[in-house]
Amino acid sequence: MNEGAVSIFALGGVNEIGKNMYVLQSGDDIIVIDCGGKFPDESLMGIDLIIPDISYLEENRSKIKGLIITHGHEDHIGGIGYFLKRVNVPVYGTRFTLGLIELKLTEHGILADTELIQIDSDTVLELGSIRASFFKVNHSIPDCLGIAFQTPEGLVVHTGDFKFDLTPMNEQYADIHKMAELGTSGVLALLSESTNAERTGFSPSERIVGDHILEAFVKAERKVIISTFASNVNRVQQVADACFKTGRKLALLGRSMINVVGVAMERGYLTIPEGMLIQGSDTDSLPPEKVCILCTGSQGEPMAALARLSRNNFRDAEVLPGDTVILAAGPIPGNERGVTKIIDNLYMLGANVIYGSGSSTGMHVSGHGYQEDLKLMLTLMKPKYFIPIHGEYRMLHHHRLLAESAGVEEGHTFIVKNGDVVDIENGTARQTREVPSGNTLIDGMGVGDVGEVVLRDRKQLSEDGMLVIVFTFSKKERKIVSGPDTISRGFVYTRESDDLLRKVNSIVKSTVNDLRQENYYQRNSTKQKIKRAVGQYLFSETKRKPMILPIIIEI
Repeated sequence: MNEGAVSIFALGGVNEIGKNMYVLQSGDDIIVIDCGGKFPDESLMGIDLIIPDISYLEENRSKIKGLIITHGHEDHIGGIGYFLKRVNVPVYGTRFTLGLIELKLTEHGILADTELIQIDSDTVLELGSIRASFFKVNHSIPDCLGIAFQTPEGLVVHTGDFKFDLTPMNEQYADIHKMAELGTSGVLALLSESTNAERTGFSPSERIVGDHILEAFVKAERKVIISTFASNVNRVQQVADACFKTGRKLALLGRSMINVVGVAMERGYLTIPEGMLIQGSDTDSLPPEKVCILCTGSQGEPMAALARLSRNNFRDAEVLPGDTVILAAGPIPGNERGVTKIIDNLYMLGANVIYGSGSSTGMHVSGHGYQEDLKLMLTLMKPKYFIPIHGEYRMLHHHRLLAESAGVEEGHTFIVKNGDVVDIENGTARQTREVPSGNTLIDGMGVGDVGEVVLRDRKQLSEDGMLVIVFTFSKKERKIVSGPDTISRGFVYTRESDDLLRKVNSIVKSTVNDLRQENYYQRNSTKQKIKRAVGQYLFSETKRKPMILPIIIEI
């Protein structure tokens, strides 16, 4: 590739929902767009967070001109603390977005070491051979931007997450005129989000939710508990407005809810009347018809406030018969089972539960554009090449069909995997190579130290348990002098399996004796032979394969 060629690729955020990270490279200049995290599913046992593999960026850190954040959702900023510890570069974001980032960097202890630069829709950045300008888009969080990159090859546009809301709650109107001007000037390549590419029509306005929330508050005879995304500041404002109109006090539960509301109030994005906010522990001292609880957990997270309330093990508040519980958020694909379990628990507690998005309840509208929104963006931009992002494969596929229906030439759309590179040289785009990509797993304080082997062991332990076999071996006499003692954890109940475990001990002794007769003893080899012999016996008797850990104490 020549020095003026442009390369575009994702390290996260295509063929998946979450951990968004996109890279634009022109010669020796690299710009990183977003740095998200993704919450694990139940197959990743013990894992707290998934972030992109950034090995390519670490190898090329001297070329990185900056990290630009389109908005403050977790799937766009959740990995930023881990990234900056390894690749410390300037971070560009809007005022509200930087407020949320500051919380994360404070938790990681690197706020003082990070250069945070505030931008807005009028900002123009000169980043090496790339000039970046911005345009406002509507989404379910304040201060969202799309980005236009002027490169030596031409204009590359990244939409960020967006919808077209002509009556936005926060009166942050989309820069439709700027989008049209970009399209008129000629867009070489468009990267556009695909989350709702399967849904027909336009995404409804956030404004319609406020009336439905107020109606539910008026009808509620007791306490109202409402759960939504902490970052949906517009929804939080609607809840506060409903509390004011119905004379309710408002309690916040959940660390992220408290943190985000704090940032939003401090920076002027949220208005809550003085005296309305109370502590969760104060809710029991007020009449239930005067209380509203706003909490996290709308996605079924087992340790979030709503899940704990549904199990009645939250210290500061409880759900009682006749309370109204509102889920003012739709489940992200993959979270349906956890959400359903919480709804069942709430019904069993006697609550009136309002859930479901769209016309069924009016309690939630998506912040992501439907098909008509996506087609409008394509029509405004008129790109030569199109790369659908931010979605699972079927969503990317449907977005490609929309692009072709909106005028993108067939064959000019690239559905890529994370790591696939689209190179544009002399106005022609090709996808012929890839860079290292994948997942980095966060487990407690460990970053990337849990791999496939550890996960396989955890899976085996969760399914069939573990058997520990301990004995003392005399190297001089080449025989067992104490034991074996067999300890079962998650495999069988010891008191009810005496015969089975006695047979295991017998097999261990006979295996060691056989090696003695062969005049052969080697610690690791002996362990392997014990594991093989015991494992074969246990499978024949139980059809289970516990993890077998022989521990040999040599004297």
